[in-house]
Amino acid sequence: MQNLHNLAPFSIGIATVLLLQSCSKPPEAANKQNDELQGKLVLTGSSTVAPLVSEIAKRYESQHSGVRIDVQTGGSSRGIADARQGVADIGMVSRSLKDNEKELQAYTIAKDGISLIINQKNPVQKLTDKQIVDIYTDKINNWKQVGGSDAPITVVNKAEGRSTLELFADHFQIKTKDIKADVVIGDNEQGIKTVAGNPHAIGYVSIGSGEYAATHQTPIELLPVEGVTASIANVSKGTFPISRPLNLVTKTTPTGLQKDFIDFARSSQVQDIVKEQYFVPVAQ
Repeated sequence: MQNLHNLAPFSIGIATVLLLQSCSKPPEAANKQNDELQGKLVLTGSSTVAPLVSEIAKRYESQHSGVRIDVQTGGSSRGIADARQGVADIGMVSRSLKDNEKELQAYTIAKDGISLIINQKNPVQKLTDKQIVDIYTDKINNWKQVGGSDAPITVVNKAEGRSTLELFADHFQIKTKDIKADVVIGDNEQGIKTVAGNPHAIGYVSIGSGEYAATHQTPIELLPVEGVTASIANVSKGTFPISRPLNLVTKTTPTGLQKDFIDFARSSQVQDIVKEQYFVPVAQ
């Protein structure tokens, strides 16, 4: 009995060591757990957010071999609808949530603005808010009326359901039904191509997309709004009049793979991607 009694403290010591080892896993074990995240995420929505999320998804997949991320566009309205209906795991929305959408969860991954763009050959350097409203409602329909050449204005507008249209119309206090468009486009790339290919066109796109195109040999110019230069730098400073959050939206509080990806998309690990895509990172 005495021998067994003497062994008791030794047995308790061994048990304590084993318990501590199981609770404090080495980094290798933690990394292994990280790699064990598996599954597929479907994200749908904003064409402004989609290129950014696609690049973030590539980096995330490179760190998680068992994960696949499918990114589809279709506009912010689709992102909201698909998230609500459970068709998508995450919706992409390039604006704040409306009052009737507040049951959803929104997570901002970057900030952006909206810029008016014209062709590089157009001599017009600025337009007042009233001139922009008059152009989009067909009260001004020739460039000579605003100091340009004698040529009809080709008005390029976004399709219904695009948050860029909603923010543009809201800022300039235009009813969307009053806009008289010559060309209706979907994503930013289509808008940029349309204006770049037509010396007499005017449109509006994400500042990020517009600034990237203008600095990469696409023949467009970004017009100032209310005297403020359209640039990501001014969006970052908070001085540009038309700005917005770029959000990932979920039906309920995210968990598991869904949460891990959203956390990654909002982290310092992707701020270089956000800047490369000409958006403003969110402070973490």
